[in-house]
Amino acid sequence: MKWSLSFLVGLLFAFSAFAQAPAPASQEKIDELVRLLQDKDVQAWLNSRKETGTPAANPSSTGSLAKWETAARARVDQIRAAIPEIPGEVAAAASRARSDATSRGYAPIFIIFSGLVALGLVAEFIYRKLAIRRETLIGRLAPVGIFTGAMAIVFFAVDWPPLARVVLLAYLSAFIIFRLAAAFLHAADIAPPLHNRLLLFIGVVCLAAATATIGEPLGVPPLVTDAISYCFSIIGLCLAIEMVWATSSRSRPWKLGTMAFLVVLWLIWCLNMRGLFWIGIYVLILPAILNAAGRLAASFTSDPTSFRGVLIIRGARAAIIALAVGWLALVWHLNPDSLGQRDPVLVSLFYGGLKSVLILVCADFLWQLARGWIDRSLRVTTDTTSLNPADAARRARFRTLLPIFRNALAVVVAVLAGLVVLSQLGVQIGPLIAGAGIFGVAIGFGSQTLVKDVISGVFYMLDDAFRVGEYIQAKDYKGTVEGFSLRSVRLRHHRGPVFTVPFGDLGAVENMSRDWVIDKFRITVGFETDIEKARKLTKKVGAELKEDEELGKLFIEPLKMKGVEQFADYGIVVSFAMTTVPGMQTYIRRKAYAKIREVFLANGISFAQPTVQVGGDDKGGGAAAAQAIRAQQASAATSPK
Repeated sequence: MKWSLSFLVGLLFAFSAFAQAPAPASQEKIDELVRLLQDKDVQAWLNSRKETGTPAANPSSTGSLAKWETAARARVDQIRAAIPEIPGEVAAAASRARSDATSRGYAPIFIIFSGLVALGLVAEFIYRKLAIRRETLIGRLAPVGIFTGAMAIVFFAVDWPPLARVVLLAYLSAFIIFRLAAAFLHAADIAPPLHNRLLLFIGVVCLAAATATIGEPLGVPPLVTDAISYCFSIIGLCLAIEMVWATSSRSRPWKLGTMAFLVVLWLIWCLNMRGLFWIGIYVLILPAILNAAGRLAASFTSDPTSFRGVLIIRGARAAIIALAVGWLALVWHLNPDSLGQRDPVLVSLFYGGLKSVLILVCADFLWQLARGWIDRSLRVTTDTTSLNPADAARRARFRTLLPIFRNALAVVVAVLAGLVVLSQLGVQIGPLIAGAGIFGVAIGFGSQTLVKDVISGVFYMLDDAFRVGEYIQAKDYKGTVEGFSLRSVRLRHHRGPVFTVPFGDLGAVENMSRDWVIDKFRITVGFETDIEKARKLTKKVGAELKEDEELGKLFIEPLKMKGVEQFADYGIVVSFAMTTVPGMQTYIRRKAYAKIREVFLANGISFAQPTVQVGGDDKGGGAAAAQAIRAQQASAATSPK
């Protein structure tokens, strides 16, 4: 099916340009006409007729809009009058091209065209037989490249007649562009109904462009060439409207709106407003093209978020936008008679807008590359379990500073891009920058607290006072650092609440997660406790905790008993200490409490308990006092009120 479609399209290109025509005029008459046109007296007479035949300028149409309206109306009338001349002019042009080829011993042009296409298809067939078939974009473009290369070798190796060379180059180029578009459509994975209609539409557009290109070399009058283009445009408009109604699943109002938009675009094209026409085309198809290009570019990389992935995907989209802007500038430049070209201000705004689009595309491309690198670095710095303390600290610092750097970079890129865009649009940014500086000073005086917060945050970062993931305490705020902004830090309390604290309100910061922690606690034992025995048992407990698979890696120095801290009312206060990694001291202390209690009780060391001794040496005094108190309470309860 693919081969037959290619062959049929090739025949369509050939026969549309080289249709059979009546016998050409004799060469002697043509030479005589050319000689007369080159005569100076004839040229002077023609120039005088042109000057006398020019109507006087209408005072009511001195404005640009009126002149453009008059010229557009006259052009439409001329093209409409030239439509009946299309068959004769096409036949005459085909006869001239055929005569130019046959008079030099070559076959008719459509036979040469068919032969070149057949040669390319044979080379492509051989390549497909020898190469491995791949359902990728490169796999689909490679056969088209072989097809093009085979035809190009023969085309440039033969010295074709002048007219035949122009015609063959135009239609062969159109056919190759059609094949390339078909390869891209296949790679874009479009639904078959839409895919087939797009192929037909692209084929008509390529045929129309090639036919319009060869009109002037073949001697077709410009008005007839424009009339042919108008006829092709009507065919394209009908195909586009049918495509919308047949393939879209949108609502009926949307289809009607799209059809109206297409008709308006066609009218704009007919009125020779090519710049506005291409802007409408971009609005219609550029988003879909960018999405398809993004999907195709993503197939060349396994990780779209990597540097290579961002470079390929964003680069492809940026290249398409740059090509669209370049084509729009070329169309505007080659269409000097349009209404917009008559107004210098509009011309300046147009070119400034095109430059602004390119600037924004470049800024977005650079920002996406920088943001992708920062996001990848943040993902890498999250895992620090297998690193030594120095590398883990460095990664934690990166995880703290990179979000702030990303926000600052976004602001810088946006401001610079905005200033350059305003400059390209003709706005004097010098006074704007000076005014912004004065306004910034005024804002600084009016928002001293904000400035204080931002500057304090900068110095906290320079001092490396805390990092993301560390537990800090500042004044009445404490918690784990979750993130930063330009003016505040977000703390997650260990019970769940989140504090958003401005940097200016932090003051002195107590970092509980940096390097190491010495945890001290006290236990009160009885007065009869053997202190040396308790010290040895504590050393044993510390060794067991150090050897534990879960707890051992959390220790820097094992648990030790420092000695007697003081004599309390009910026993001896003994102090203990251990050095652990930050943040784990509470967990280890709980384990140490349980282990110490178990070992002390097993070895006869009792913990102090509060006791009350009533009386002196009289052992029964306490009991007598208790009985007296109970009797007094009973009498108070039974006495009448």
